[in-house]
Amino acid sequence: MRRSLSLLAVAVLAATTWAVPAQAAPTTGFRFIDITAPDGVVLNANVIEPTSPGRHPAVVFPSSWGLNDLEYVAQAGALAEGGYTVLSYTPRGWWASGGEIDTAGPKDVADASRVLDWLVANTTADASRIGMAGVSYGAGISLITSAHDARVRAVAALSGWSDLVASLYGGDTRRLQSSALLVGAAALLGDTSAEFDAVIADFYANRNIPGVKAFAQARSAAAYLPALNANRPAVLMASGYGDTIFPPNQLVDFYGALAGPKRLELAPGDHAIPELTGLAGLDNHVWTSVRRWFDRHLSGIANGIDTEPSVVLRSMTGGPVEAYSNWAATSTTTRRYGLSEVNWLTGTGGLGGTATTGWSRRAWFNDDTVAAGGVVLLSNGLQALTGIPPTAWLPAVDRDNAGVWLGDTTGATVRIRGSATVHARFTPTERSGTIVAYLYDVDALGTGRLITHAPVSWLDATANTARTADIRLPATSWDVPAGHRLALVIDGHDGLYLDENAWLGSVAFSGQSWLDLPTR
Repeated sequence: MRRSLSLLAVAVLAATTWAVPAQAAPTTGFRFIDITAPDGVVLNANVIEPTSPGRHPAVVFPSSWGLNDLEYVAQAGALAEGGYTVLSYTPRGWWASGGEIDTAGPKDVADASRVLDWLVANTTADASRIGMAGVSYGAGISLITSAHDARVRAVAALSGWSDLVASLYGGDTRRLQSSALLVGAAALLGDTSAEFDAVIADFYANRNIPGVKAFAQARSAAAYLPALNANRPAVLMASGYGDTIFPPNQLVDFYGALAGPKRLELAPGDHAIPELTGLAGLDNHVWTSVRRWFDRHLSGIANGIDTEPSVVLRSMTGGPVEAYSNWAATSTTTRRYGLSEVNWLTGTGGLGGTATTGWSRRAWFNDDTVAAGGVVLLSNGLQALTGIPPTAWLPAVDRDNAGVWLGDTTGATVRIRGSATVHARFTPTERSGTIVAYLYDVDALGTGRLITHAPVSWLDATANTARTADIRLPATSWDVPAGHRLALVIDGHDGLYLDENAWLGSVAFSGQSWLDLPTR
């Protein structure tokens, strides 16, 4: 047998047997092909086409990290029934495709262009109407390819990245669980290169940081922004607020820098969760947008998506879908909540009003606290299904190992839209360390629902010297109900990250420190 089927692929193939609309146009059905890359590596692929005469708009799907070209059969079939030629392929180094994993590097980009060559030469694809789309790894390859190959006129990047450096080292803090998940998948299902193995070893050893970042930057669409803006493909990006592999702020920044047609959609969920059900052929708002995007920008159908507000937010706390003309329009004001002196008896400071000076509070980072970002994929993935985010009972947060600041009871709903920033002033006893800031929505019983969180680290700084950190929290859309309180917790450990804190290390928090909260 030429290739093995993953359990996901089997489920998707089964779904396509009942998901075909009765009025669907006839297609050729799927045929499996091999495409030879410029260096001789053979890539596994499949293609499906309409049977109608003439040239057709086309979509190319690179598969996700750890999956193969069968990943998109449900969506490929639906697109073909709608008049598209669709080709899906397994990038080099994965499953039965040859070569070694290039992590969206120059070989992967050359492969994608060769796939386009094959598509135009061997199918009914119209060379002037080609799009690329994918989830995660496929999203990253699609975005980068669109900067290098002007034949790509539209992109749908789902749960993708634009800045791989930020994904690995956001806040100068290494990601533990997400990197371990990706490395484990590569070891189990792919063939890694010596370069990949060396980079990963350096990452975990916390050495050759410039070299690791250079590897990641070369695999970031943001590095090719001038070329991408010169090509001007229509770019749709969709992701989850709680994406623990590629946090959403990088997409917000990238969206703002794009010069061509663009759209950004954010929804509750972790990595690849918002679009997951669509891979099984079920109705899904992300894939509906993908289809509308391609219909407009490849098929020329005047469906209005290009004139609609280009930022679409689905709230973490429910309510109607919100749409805005640009990212700046998501919030109307920024509220500053000053951090005030911590009460010696309760171990809690105030959050709100003018930031004060003349106080300090020491936190020892020997142990973790109950404040936590959860488990990669699982916690925020379940939140998308149940509406229940990671929680912490605020009275149980160990005040010896964290700083805790609690706001007043809100008299009206606080509508958070965008990226909050924590401006923290502190004095560390060690040259290297990490702090993690958590923003909570706290009910009358003291149970805090995690709104957003982020870490920041420092290496080889001067010990016992005051420093400040501006911690940009991941973007969110969250309504804090009247009668609840906002709480800010800052500790030194979280299972999602590789922190830099030494045993017996501590920091003394002090004024002026504050939280800037974007609201509307």
